[in-house]
Amino acid sequence: MPQVLTLSEVEALTKSGQAIPADAMLTPSARDFVNERTRYAGRTFAHGSATTSSSSRSATAAKAPSIPDYEFKWTPGTDPRTPAEIEKFFHSPAIQVLKQRMCDMGSRLWTRDYTDGNGGNITIRVGDNLALCTPTLICKGFMKPEDMCLVDLDGNQLAGTRVRTSEAKTHFGIMKRQPAAKACVHAHPPHATAFAIANAQIPSCLIPEAEVFLGKIGVAKYQTPGTAANADEVGEVGKDHQAVLMKNHGVIVWGKDVEDAYWKMENIDSYCRTVWIAAGLGTGLHRFSTGHLKDLINLRQKLGMPDPRASLKECELCDTTDFRPGAVCEAPSASREPAPNPEVEALVQKLTDEIARKLAGA
Repeated sequence: MPQVLTLSEVEALTKSGQAIPADAMLTPSARDFVNERTRYAGRTFAHGSATTSSSSRSATAAKAPSIPDYEFKWTPGTDPRTPAEIEKFFHSPAIQVLKQRMCDMGSRLWTRDYTDGNGGNITIRVGDNLALCTPTLICKGFMKPEDMCLVDLDGNQLAGTRVRTSEAKTHFGIMKRQPAAKACVHAHPPHATAFAIANAQIPSCLIPEAEVFLGKIGVAKYQTPGTAANADEVGEVGKDHQAVLMKNHGVIVWGKDVEDAYWKMENIDSYCRTVWIAAGLGTGLHRFSTGHLKDLINLRQKLGMPDPRASLKECELCDTTDFRPGAVCEAPSASREPAPNPEVEALVQKLTDEIARKLAGA
């Protein structure tokens, strides 16, 4: 498993003059720190274009690899207030990028059969009390940036020509309780939704990636979609769980940006599909130990993702549910014979005895 370095660990290495290991994974804040220090290192500028001097080529060549960061950041207390400010913000280049990204995620949801008809919805938080959201009654596979809406976290629409999704408040139920939830995606992926309507617990301690990127999967009781009761129920569960099964409804996930949230939708449906297939093989589900799970939880926290299991003891971690498919068919053995019928057996014996007696008298 590659080493994961936090911001404080990277800063300590930098101050001591030590190199960052080439195969190390960096948390988002650590990655931003490295990128900022190396962005303009050793560069000279001529006629408005950047060139690299020969003396700094080795330093530039050794620039640490980076991962794109799509998290939207804003300065607290700077939400636009007036109608003119709101319109300017809504049509700003940064927000236009997010609108296009929402359309891209919607297309991926629809292509993967996670949504049908006008199902599903997407939100991105863009201020203290602001969020972008998809409109109601629209296919997620064919959205355009101009279809998006701007709303406050109480669901009041501030900008956009189409009416916001009726389920935005469910997303905001999570965002209001969990500041790290910068984007939410709701959909109806078939395999995960099957668990939600069958009230089947998703087993844990089976695949490491699921434990790291999904964490403990939450379950929210059924409430009517779009209602305040549903927002409260899902919000309470979602504040500690990045992936939530909504009973008899579907799945909602959250992340630091909209693609991060979308990935979790793929993660949970793939995981449920794999569990379903494995359970049908008839050999049982073979779990790894709680000690190994503890390692994965620690890795998840190092990557900046919350996990309510972090304070649990090892003996409290893995659930003991023995998940089984809904029906198990057993083919009869070829050598199996029907149970004897006592009356038939008695009749056969009587005939046999009678034949033997007559033969003896002959």
